[in-house]
Amino acid sequence: MHLTAMANSKNFFDVYSHKFINQSNVTVVEIGSQDVNGSLRENCPHQFKYVGVDFVAGKGVDVILEDPYVLPFESNFADIVISSSCFEHSELFWLLFLEIMRVLKDDGLFYLNVPSNGEFHRWPVDCWRFYPDSGDALVSWGKRNGLDVALLESYTSLQIGDQWNDFVAVFIKDSKHADKYPNKILDVKADLYNGRRFGSEEFTNYSKDPEDKRKLLTIGQIVSNQIKIR
Repeated sequence: MHLTAMANSKNFFDVYSHKFINQSNVTVVEIGSQDVNGSLRENCPHQFKYVGVDFVAGKGVDVILEDPYVLPFESNFADIVISSSCFEHSELFWLLFLEIMRVLKDDGLFYLNVPSNGEFHRWPVDCWRFYPDSGDALVSWGKRNGLDVALLESYTSLQIGDQWNDFVAVFIKDSKHADKYPNKILDVKADLYNGRRFGSEEFTNYSKDPEDKRKLLTIGQIVSNQIKIR
């Protein structure tokens, strides 16, 4: 668990859990829940029922998956499904996305955090990185499969002391319930780029360059200025 993944999940629960706070039997399912240097469970309101699923036994794992693309829950089971630093290791993540939508209630949320860049890390494989249009692509995939899924917001977070930039997206299973979530992470978080909101094509803090490149360009300019001074 890297620092940005933990910070992004805290932002999600801080903003979106208020809608559920007075409800009973709120169920959260985490996909890829093995506790490796920290767990998203720490940021979830303690009164919510939390079910951690993973491919192997380990700390933080309540249910072991027999098939990585089949969730052992009935349809409309969960209020929230979360997955962080997992989809990059899923060879066919689009199949898992449909399973997530199946187990969510109609007004349920899917929180996704996936590296946008970062080191090659096999767990046991490392297949994908996600960019600003990835959330829209998953929406298109959902609609192609008969769902009316919507992207409430997405962004790429800045690095915190390491090389990781994370793509973060919050989906709702059925777009007709989108107005139940007027508050967005983008309302309170500024240290990000390429933010998107439901119903808008505009980007917040648009950047065509990744943070690494921007840092290199800044360093190059500093060095160039120093050479000119000499």
